[in-house]
Amino acid sequence: MEINKRTILWIVFAVALVVLWNDWMVANGKQSMFSAQPPAKVAQAPTPAKPNDLPTSATPTPAGAVPGTPAAPAAVQTQVITITTDVYKADIDTAGGVLRRLELLKYRDKVDPSKNQVLFQANGPRVYLAQTGLTGTSAAGVLPNHNTPFTLRPGPRTLDSNNQVQVVLDAEQGGVRLTKTFTFKRNDYVIDVRHDVTNLTQAPVTPSLYFQLEHDGMKPEGDTYFNSSYTGPTLWTPEEHYQKLTFDKIGKGSDDHAKQAKDGWIAISQHFFVSAFIPPANTQRDIYTKSLGNNLFAIGAVEPLGTVAPGATVSNAARLYSGPQVQSLLENVTPGLDLVRDYAWAAIIAKPIFATMNWLHSMIGNWGWTIIAFTILIKLLFFPLSAAGYRSMAKMKTVTPKMQAIRERFKNDPVKMQQATMELYKAEKINPLGGCLPILVQMPVFLALYWVLQAAVEMRGAPWVGWIHDLTAPDPYFILPILYAISMFITQKLNPQPADPVQAKMMMFMPLAFSVIFLFFPSGLVLYWVVNNLISMAQQYVITKKFAPAK
Repeated sequence: MEINKRTILWIVFAVALVVLWNDWMVANGKQSMFSAQPPAKVAQAPTPAKPNDLPTSATPTPAGAVPGTPAAPAAVQTQVITITTDVYKADIDTAGGVLRRLELLKYRDKVDPSKNQVLFQANGPRVYLAQTGLTGTSAAGVLPNHNTPFTLRPGPRTLDSNNQVQVVLDAEQGGVRLTKTFTFKRNDYVIDVRHDVTNLTQAPVTPSLYFQLEHDGMKPEGDTYFNSSYTGPTLWTPEEHYQKLTFDKIGKGSDDHAKQAKDGWIAISQHFFVSAFIPPANTQRDIYTKSLGNNLFAIGAVEPLGTVAPGATVSNAARLYSGPQVQSLLENVTPGLDLVRDYAWAAIIAKPIFATMNWLHSMIGNWGWTIIAFTILIKLLFFPLSAAGYRSMAKMKTVTPKMQAIRERFKNDPVKMQQATMELYKAEKINPLGGCLPILVQMPVFLALYWVLQAAVEMRGAPWVGWIHDLTAPDPYFILPILYAISMFITQKLNPQPADPVQAKMMMFMPLAFSVIFLFFPSGLVLYWVVNNLISMAQQYVITKKFAPAK
């Protein structure tokens, strides 16, 4: 049977779709189609404090009391203090010293561009909070936690001409004073979170400090079937490295992750943004996840502070990164944090692709033109292989009449037809698979670029020209997919046409099928493919003319 390059292209396209579908499922917490469900590891209970011993939120989190949870203190007068910097507008509740709202002043909301992007919030069913406190008891009772009322110390609430602003909160409970100090710095998405624990009793106490991120299990607003993104707990330890979890598995108690470490971080990751608690380095901590009920979940770390003598004070200096997944920022915060910018299996190609595009953008200044320049660079890089493929297609077109004659002569003998066809290829020095090279060499780049556009917050909201206001979003007027269909149709006309009428109709249908798929793809990716087609058409036209038979 004759080997047909279009059949191979269809196979390549189908495999690419399967791989993309599998990666989409994995990115959204589904089981990979290519691996069996791994057996869950047996969780080791934390020694100093069990996750279920941690207090649940009194407000705004609904109750869903966990066995062993201490009763919340009686309601007292509290207030919410607002801190404003050049990058943040943050609300801290004196009820527990909880960071309950965080607005990013330099990033617009994806659904409503008239608003700023909000990370931490407590808005109806939407809950996303950063909580810290002490676990354990003394002879005088329960120690201060994220339900305990705190007293706010006076001080500035905006940066003004300073380079940092601090919020200091104090609480006394169970014979222990806990002082929380939040430090916000200019042009910095890292918030320093310091805890000072003073023993006011006449007996030693052994408290543990916990850092907890609480989040609802709902899909992000604007998330669709064709534009779905991962939102969930993530963590990194030196031993287990980067791990992604799902709310669904946490709710079922089947989550599998590192339980203890001396370094690393815990986080809630979402599309383009992340909030990560980074405890002090080289300190033992127990890592936990748990369901809080009412579709609320938490990931946290518990650090024992050792024995605190009467009248003594121990301190703990941690950090909270809450902001965009800008690679250069993440790399400078702590090891492994840049992995939340998840390129999936394509990381080995996607990282150098983004590095190259970032270098081009530093000179061009517009991400749309950067994609065009990158496309030209890729075409130049692969020109020798592409030229060989186009030469093969041009030669195939010149021998089409001879191939038609062979099919007519041996239409009842497929074996002889195949032999005669291969002899023709050999005589004309044609590689029947050569026409696949232009597609095959670019398929890895195409797939990796898809993941770059899915993860690169630098391109989020980046315009190109006219109607394209966000290169990471689909084309709102479908102009680029239509241009792609037209360019694909012209490219098909430049290729030798199949002898089989059914196959010829399928090839005519393929541009339409691809264009429908591209309706839901990021416009930056479709822009790459349109420019790639235009350059390929020019190359193919010149080479086809060169090998055209003389009239």
